[in-house]
Amino acid sequence: MNDQYKEFKGRLRKLDEILADRGQGNADFAQAVSRVRRAERHGDRTRAPSTELVGLLERAETLARSLS
Repeated sequence: MNDQYKEFKGRLRKLDEILADRGQGNADFAQAVSRVRRAERHGDRTRAPSTELVGLLERAETLARSLS
């Protein structure tokens, strides 16, 4: 697995933890995490994540920050 992709997966796991802890009531955040997961399934793990995939992740992270 590519190191950048490994970092991406770590960030996605953190979002999953936030969703499990306090994000269930926020539909926008739950949908954003779901979009990232779906797009990630089709990603090429031997290469760096695409700009589209990183953009989806960053949007979900922004929504996660608004939950605090």
